[in-house]
Amino acid sequence: MSDTLDTILPENNDKQEEATTIAAAPAADETEKGIDKLSKEEILAKLTGLVEASADTVRGEVDALKAAFYKIHHSEAEELKKAATEEGGGEENKEEDKLEARLKELLAAYKAKRAAAHAEEEQIRQANYALKLQLIERLKSLAESQEDFNKLYNEFKDIQQRWKEIKQVPQEYVNDLWRDYQLNSEKFYDIIKINNDFRDYDFKKNLETKTLLCETVEKLGSEPDIISSFHQLQKLHQQWRELGPVAREFREEIWARFKEASTVVNKRYQDHFELLKGKEEENLNEKTALCEVLEAIDLTLLKTFKDWEEKTKEVIALQAQWKAIGFASRKANGKIFERFRAVCDNFFDRKSEFSHTLKEQMGKNLELKKALCEQAEALKDSTDWKTSADKLINLQKEWKKIGTVGRRQSDVVWERFIAACDYFFEQKNLNQSSQKETEHANLAAKRELIDKINKLEEDTSGQTLSLLRAYMNEWNNTGFVPFREKDKIYKEYREAADKQFDRLKVDKNDRRMQSYRDRVSDLSSGDGKGKIYNERERMMRLYERMKGELQTYENNIGFLSISSKSGNSLLKDMEHKMEKIREEMEVIVKKIKLIDETI
Repeated sequence: MSDTLDTILPENNDKQEEATTIAAAPAADETEKGIDKLSKEEILAKLTGLVEASADTVRGEVDALKAAFYKIHHSEAEELKKAATEEGGGEENKEEDKLEARLKELLAAYKAKRAAAHAEEEQIRQANYALKLQLIERLKSLAESQEDFNKLYNEFKDIQQRWKEIKQVPQEYVNDLWRDYQLNSEKFYDIIKINNDFRDYDFKKNLETKTLLCETVEKLGSEPDIISSFHQLQKLHQQWRELGPVAREFREEIWARFKEASTVVNKRYQDHFELLKGKEEENLNEKTALCEVLEAIDLTLLKTFKDWEEKTKEVIALQAQWKAIGFASRKANGKIFERFRAVCDNFFDRKSEFSHTLKEQMGKNLELKKALCEQAEALKDSTDWKTSADKLINLQKEWKKIGTVGRRQSDVVWERFIAACDYFFEQKNLNQSSQKETEHANLAAKRELIDKINKLEEDTSGQTLSLLRAYMNEWNNTGFVPFREKDKIYKEYREAADKQFDRLKVDKNDRRMQSYRDRVSDLSSGDGKGKIYNERERMMRLYERMKGELQTYENNIGFLSISSKSGNSLLKDMEHKMEKIREEMEVIVKKIKLIDETI
């Protein structure tokens, strides 16, 4: 077996940085310690100094400074975006634009300098290649020469020394050059009848040196720092190339040992970067999933300020998840970030537009509701009970048709309006004296119903639940009782009913509806229909909000990937939430229907 290295050299598709490089440099450079504590201005100052240095020696530090700058830049951009959203607008930071422009100028200068350096290095490699070809031709002529051995050997040693001094050549010629050089070196030792003692001494020294190299490479196989061990291996390979041959009987053995130890180091290096590549791919998949979730948000469904605020919390949570995910590959990381940033920017831009439009509309709504307040206040002292009651009910219907107003004014204007309505209907009820006799009769009837409900446990006919529901329906159909007795009698009734429900183990939803039926009955007493209309409006708003939430879940669920364990878990969680929302919407529909029947 030839004493050469080409059988273990992995293919190197990158431009050669050193003639001894076996594989590409790592995909990402380590960040210089302390860079993450620098400000933008300090980063630019440090980068200005580095641009004047050698391009190859500072490449990793330049990349780290660039990454640190944009980390600060993006963080500040998010803060400005958030502030602009909360304050309704903001001015662009022109100073920040100047800093980024300066960064790009420095990076462009560094890139041009690095390109020039590579071009110069390529010229040197080509010149070295020509020189080594000349040395090989000289070596060939030595093997065929019949001149004095000492002269030939001195010239051979000179060729070896010159060969060591000539370093970089184009990567594509490295193996062929070394093969030809090694072959002709061996011919020189094997064909020319040199002094055996001199040759054996040379072979012995080469064997000792190569044995030490084998031992060094074998130790690298357990070196904790995989990257460092790989780079050390490159230097050892260069030393191996520079050594002459060993005795024929040891050539195959010593080469096999060196090759085996080198394979271990190379395999660890390749496995290390395969692992990094897999992690980067996993990070890219996670970031792509976050982009898809954001892109799936239907902004047309966000009709109210509350809708936008709830969705904003979701977006901010997704941004927090993004920050917790590591980098994707250098090629894909910039593109996926631009995609994520674009959809976030669009969301907050649309939110800002909505806020501006909403403020204008809420201002108009406030004026309309103030006008209704004035009309209600003009009617509150009226004694034309029938006509004024109809007018106030119509005003309440108009109120429901008007959209929302600002949160600060909403409760104030509503309290003003409902106070006028309540005052009128309370006065109207006070003037209906005949109603008092009916209320006392209703009170007696309800006490009798409570007594019947309490005695149901003595019934043995098996119709207890049917009788209980009949008594409860009769309770709801029984009219109002005196206001002072209302809370007391209802408490007694509720305790009696709950006691029977517990004993009969009645379904939770049935109990909720029965309890709500009692609430509706209670709301419809005392102040006419003002409170019952208000309750219906609240139920409608609750229904629309849940409808919007359900639509959002249905949209998002179509974009989730269930190929991973985490995606499947999230899908199940969303389906469970959707089912709970549907059940709650069914209950709300029943409640609205009950209110409509009461009205």
